[in-house]
Amino acid sequence: MAEQRSTVVVVGGGFAGVGCATRLARHDVAVTLLDRNNYHQFQPLLYQVATAELAVVDVARPLRGIFARHPSVRVKRVDVVSVDVDGRSVTTADGDTFGGDYLVLAAGSKPNFFNTPGAQQHAFPLYSVADANRLRNRLFEVFEDADNDATLIDRGALNIVVVGAGPTGVETAGAVADLVNDVMPKRYRDLDLDRVAITIVDLGPAVLGPFSDTASAYATKRLGTLGVNLRLKTGVEEVTAEGVLLSDGTEIASRTVVWAGGITAPDLAATSGLDAGRGGRLTAQPDLTVDGHPSVYAIGDMANMTDDTGQALPQLGSVALQAGRWAARNILADVDGRQREPFRYRDKGIMAMVGRGSAVAEVGKRHHELHGTVAFAAWLGVHAWLMSGVRQRVDAFVSWAWDFLGASRGDAVIETDSARIDWGDQDPTGGSP
Repeated sequence: MAEQRSTVVVVGGGFAGVGCATRLARHDVAVTLLDRNNYHQFQPLLYQVATAELAVVDVARPLRGIFARHPSVRVKRVDVVSVDVDGRSVTTADGDTFGGDYLVLAAGSKPNFFNTPGAQQHAFPLYSVADANRLRNRLFEVFEDADNDATLIDRGALNIVVVGAGPTGVETAGAVADLVNDVMPKRYRDLDLDRVAITIVDLGPAVLGPFSDTASAYATKRLGTLGVNLRLKTGVEEVTAEGVLLSDGTEIASRTVVWAGGITAPDLAATSGLDAGRGGRLTAQPDLTVDGHPSVYAIGDMANMTDDTGQALPQLGSVALQAGRWAARNILADVDGRQREPFRYRDKGIMAMVGRGSAVAEVGKRHHELHGTVAFAAWLGVHAWLMSGVRQRVDAFVSWAWDFLGASRGDAVIETDSARIDWGDQDPTGGSP
């Protein structure tokens, strides 16, 4: 192996961090990749883990496995809590310090609850594998409880509320509707599934706000066909253990409130001392470095990035992956004495699933519109590209697609250590009511 030419510390094992580390490793650059998890998660498909369409192993791949053939990459499972941009180093919760010639900050994001009372305590966000597991447990637990005691239906057991009408909210609501319509009738024969109510709540006037009016209209119609209720131009005032209070004064009893209301920067961004902008994210320069620190990069969902025309880029997996590779490209240019270049994003468009086999997509830089099964095919293609981008096996993706179209729910189990729902009728002495 050639002599390693430089050292880089990458914080975060998401699309941006893995994309950066992979390209650097191919050019004899020593990389230390830090993440609180020992796996890379395919975040766009977490809602399918939550609805048991996929197992965790289908969306999570061990980071050490990704870099098994790259001896120049060290993976450390640590929790990074502080950044020293002048020293190009970070410190972990255990007090360890990692530094290098370059520092790449790609620590992802966290849910934005917008200071809604009770949301952080009682809602189910969907931004990590752990979130998906918790939501899956809750979804099946409310059906099990209602099957054992039908009076719980009157207390909201079968009411599922999704906060947020963006892609995550729409995809989750559609997948839950598929679960209820296609799977539950075969498994809960004594349960009145006509009383299931899936509701999307959003302050905006339409679903899929970033999409065209035509795409939004298609998604609205498709959701209606699936039985999903829409409460638009309506905010959430409070989330409790027993439901949600809406801005129009109405209440929905529910034990399953899914939070898809947006993301914000992780705590690390606020404590870094670097310039932050919209969503608390770090401000990336055109070459993806941060102002005043030419050896420190901010990429992925942790950063506000622009393309080479100055257009703000969305928080998407394709953006993060390309940014990670571009940051590596500029680091390599530095090492070789060449000039860096501003990030040029290749726009693959935006898309969202709306139930099984149906999607909306605006493909390419011109955002050519596709709806229905054609859009679903495009959705499959882009996700296959993202998976191959992190060396996920294409045959595994094909197997997933087959199971998905076949309405398989092999992972529909409740973990034994999942907390039981407190319906408020437990015997204080510890016995069963």
